[in-house]
Amino acid sequence: QHGLSEPLARALASRGVSLDQAQAFLEPTLKALFPDPSSFLDMDRAAELLIDAVQTDRPAAVFADYDVDGASSAALLVRWFRAMGKDLLIYVPDRITEGYGPSPAAFRRLREQGAELVITVDCGAAAYEAIAAAGEVGLQVVVIDHHLMRGDPPAAAAVVNPNRPGCNSGQGVLAAAGVAFVLLAALNREARRRGLFADRPEPDLRQWLDLAALGAICDVTRLTGFNRALASQGLKVMSGWSNPGLKALMRAAKSEGPAGMFQAGFILGPRINAGGRIGRSDLGARLLSTDDPEEAAALAEELDALNLSRREVEREVAEQAARQIENTHAAPGELPAIVVSGEGWHPGVIGIVAGRLRERFRRPVMVIGVDPILGIGKGSGRSQPGVNLGRAVQAAFEQGLLLAGGGHAMAAGLTIKADRIVAFEAFLIQALEAESMAAAEADAVEIDALITAGSADRALYEDFQRLAPFGPGNAEPMFAAAHVSIEQPRALNGGHVRCLLSSGSGARLKAVAWRAGDTDLGRRPLA
Repeated sequence: QHGLSEPLARALASRGVSLDQAQAFLEPTLKALFPDPSSFLDMDRAAELLIDAVQTDRPAAVFADYDVDGASSAALLVRWFRAMGKDLLIYVPDRITEGYGPSPAAFRRLREQGAELVITVDCGAAAYEAIAAAGEVGLQVVVIDHHLMRGDPPAAAAVVNPNRPGCNSGQGVLAAAGVAFVLLAALNREARRRGLFADRPEPDLRQWLDLAALGAICDVTRLTGFNRALASQGLKVMSGWSNPGLKALMRAAKSEGPAGMFQAGFILGPRINAGGRIGRSDLGARLLSTDDPEEAAALAEELDALNLSRREVEREVAEQAARQIENTHAAPGELPAIVVSGEGWHPGVIGIVAGRLRERFRRPVMVIGVDPILGIGKGSGRSQPGVNLGRAVQAAFEQGLLLAGGGHAMAAGLTIKADRIVAFEAFLIQALEAESMAAAEADAVEIDALITAGSADRALYEDFQRLAPFGPGNAEPMFAAAHVSIEQPRALNGGHVRCLLSSGSGARLKAVAWRAGDTDLGRRPLA
């Protein structure tokens, strides 16, 4: 009925897209899917406070997490305030010296710098002590977050979080940048109600959709519903490269062309993250916020260089962690969860390493880097679909095993005393056993289409690009090639394996198994 090819139609049906949903899925629009900002708890209150600050010239700051989602969220707010003729101070905590999220000391510094209002983005929902301390020094706090919450919110002036208990927005899959984008719509609405656009143009939010998409993609959120529309429309805006920071970063990476999931997730994202991982934590937010091409170019070159250093640090930690897991566990792929720790592992790369190990062992993995002097470990974990790692980490915190901890279903972070790591591992294995068993039973390779070597052509690729953007909730298409044999297998630098897939008719496909040289997948063709 929609005039689709049979493979594409079958793929849509297998992904649970009904006949009447097909058009909206293939062409998601903000007009059809944008939520009512008022459906978020405290959204109207947050908008009122921020518009009050604009009208009264109240000094304000944005306090952001040091990852891409935090940087994107901060840049959205900075750009909206700038369009209203106001400056917004940016504060991003140092990953090493300050850790994740707000602290009493950080809020005191902001107050000393003259701030009276602070907007936390991609953090703050669990900052009970810090926000209480902010109130004591006369600092008002508005929280914009998306992480899971344990119960009552901290004592902030407003806490906007679709994953806050009692929030009925139905937008729990959003990254913080998505929540921030909805906040901008609420700000425009409140400013319009107060007549603030009588002598100035209303900010066109569509120009900043690239930032909302960047946060959604790089934070690996489920690309469904409104979030899918944000990513889809945002990539179109990004392709114009009107943001000086993104344009400069693409140039520094020696890349060009339209924006897609690869450009956002594998070229831009890692470089923006590099500042928070092993460099200066505010580089990403500054890059995405600047309108100065020269400043953007300098920041982009610095981030590109930091990313090269990050790769080497990551490789060393990943190798050590993998060896440790295989030396201490006979069958790590059968454990409910894997916890691995090492002294001196850089906290800026442990999240990436956890993701690599999760791919390898197909189990939730928590990687902890321990400071040998302080005896304190910083951990970052990645999970499998169907296993809620964030909830288990929160439970461990409530049991007193952690100094701090939280996150969401697919990713979590923690701070722990080194002598509690063994107890935490036992707790995590027990807490996730039932979920991991169910997830393992459900774990499968889901095939979108069975093809031949000859039918895997450009037309098939372009047809399936209509399903983009891909990510959690809408996996990249998977095909099975029938009746092929492996020819000319060859090991490549970096642990990759290349070969040809040849059919009896003479058709051939070039194939690569990435980072598979030390796995069964890579070893079997080379045997």
